[in-house]
Amino acid sequence: MAVKGTGILVVEDDVKIRKLIVLYLEKEGYEVYEASDGEEALVAFRKYDPCLVILDLMLPKVSGEEVCKSIRADWKEEIPIIMLTAKVEEQSRIEGLKSGADDYVTKPFSPGELVARVESILRRTNQRCSKITYRGLTIKVLRGEVHYQGESISLTQHEFRLLYFLMMHPNQILTREQIIDELYPHNEKIVTERTIDVHIGKLREKLKWDGDSELIETIRGMGYRFVAYQK
Repeated sequence: MAVKGTGILVVEDDVKIRKLIVLYLEKEGYEVYEASDGEEALVAFRKYDPCLVILDLMLPKVSGEEVCKSIRADWKEEIPIIMLTAKVEEQSRIEGLKSGADDYVTKPFSPGELVARVESILRRTNQRCSKITYRGLTIKVLRGEVHYQGESISLTQHEFRLLYFLMMHPNQILTREQIIDELYPHNEKIVTERTIDVHIGKLREKLKWDGDSELIETIRGMGYRFVAYQK
């Protein structure tokens, strides 16, 4: 089963191959970012901070090996990297692994098998990737950070806990009562449903969503829902 809310960067200069990989990953519920060359890959990696990278070995501008080494040198040892290549020689595979790759897939390959390898690696490493990502919005639980479209967002403690609670229950309706219990577990003071509405309003203002459907949806007479993906 796919780890929902997990961001993956796919770096591949062949458009057809890249789009096929993206299609299979998104079908399994992953948040996928794309890059077509080594320079784009490094920019996208720093912007989106993914939990896993699928990286073609032979890339324009900056090679896959150099991208891999740069990621490893950038204090990101915990980020798993799957290397893709058309080269079948043993020495090429060894060089890829030495550059920091965790796995090696030779072209042509089965997209289903690649997804299976992704899932296998994430089962082993996902606890070290303590972040949730949907639609360009990432919350880093241990660091207490929120990033939206690569930009840092400053939230209050209650706003952070509210967003985390919503993102932990993607596409689920949460009542105001449930949110009150989560944000104010000991109920030290009287908290009204209006307080939750105010928190939601401020959170929406800071996220400034401009897409077709808002990130936090109001369900009239029931509560709120974080719209992680369209069903």
